Amino acid sequence: MTDTEQAAAPREDAAARTGPGLRRIRGIRGIREGLLWTGGLLLLALSVAVAVTIGPARISVADVWSAVASHLGAGESRLSPIRDGIIWNLRMPRTLLAAVCGAGLAVCGTVMQSLLRNPLADPFVLGVSSGASTGAVVVVVLGVGGGAVSLSAGAFIGALCSFALVMLLSHTLGGSTDRVVLSGVAAMQLFSALTSFVVMTAADAEQTRGVLFWLLGSLGGVGWSDVWICSAVLGVTLLVCLGHARTLDAFAFGQDAAATLGVHVGRTRIVLLCATALLTAALVSSAGAIGFVGLVLPHAARALTGSGHRRLLPVTALAGAVFLVWVDTLARTVLDPQEVPVGVVTALIGVPAFVLVLHRTRRTP
Repeated sequence: MTDTEQAAAPREDAAARTGPGLRRIRGIRGIREGLLWTGGLLLLALSVAVAVTIGPARISVADVWSAVASHLGAGESRLSPIRDGIIWNLRMPRTLLAAVCGAGLAVCGTVMQSLLRNPLADPFVLGVSSGASTGAVVVVVLGVGGGAVSLSAGAFIGALCSFALVMLLSHTLGGSTDRVVLSGVAAMQLFSALTSFVVMTAADAEQTRGVLFWLLGSLGGVGWSDVWICSAVLGVTLLVCLGHARTLDAFAFGQDAAATLGVHVGRTRIVLLCATALLTAALVSSAGAIGFVGLVLPHAARALTGSGHRRLLPVTALAGAVFLVWVDTLARTVLDPQEVPVGVVTALIGVPAFVLVLHRTRRTP
């Protein structure tokens, strides 16, 4: 090869990386992302349809589609009123709320892990779950509100109070990432102690059992109002997080590096923390504390998409939704007619899965 040819070779390689070669790589990557998202949506729709059919009443997937089409005004229902009520009023809201909770918790876990640069962070690291538990216990056991305040409303108010305390403590202590985590731990311990104190001193056996079941996560008795509220909060939060996708990528290199890249660190952190806390509060107030979804699913999704949040957030949401739909189905059928708290099943599945994820992603020396 002549000197001229050797000098031209690097320029040709650079052109391949910045010209048609780069466009081809982007095209392949876009097709892969499209297939992944389309497959995830189809899997979620199929999971919801099949999960609704599982239970004591014999219902087929065709019955589910018939009931949904009828209530959406797309056709006539051929089902009896009882079977239609089982699908539309009992199983469908519960299954859809499971999907919304799974997606929301997974998204919050992804954002928290990136924002705090902590692979063990989850949606409850800000003490939101403990605050919600205290609010629910105060309403149920002490009867605060005289019946005008529901369990979900009490849990939501308690979650917001806990988050406000965490923000106040972290701001007082300097506002750094580690101070936020430590403030969340302090709030978690405080509200957990308050919950235990109220239950031990004022609750009877029946109230204690009901509160404990809710604290472990339960999707029983939910209605369409819970689905609409949680879905709306999830949609807004997901849009906010996707709008900050590049910022979250910058946070992976640390706060100083993000600031160097032009990120307003303090403002961005407050916006994302408030968005995830609000979503977590809404989900916990409707379904109780469901652990390990926001801890395990982000790690599993990163294995499929990488660490870029524009791709990671939607895939994590779909994975969390499908996961919790089937976990809830298992929880309500494995010991039928007795129901197992969803949080218990997620822990039993999540602990081995998390150990496996850590094993596969461990750093080699």
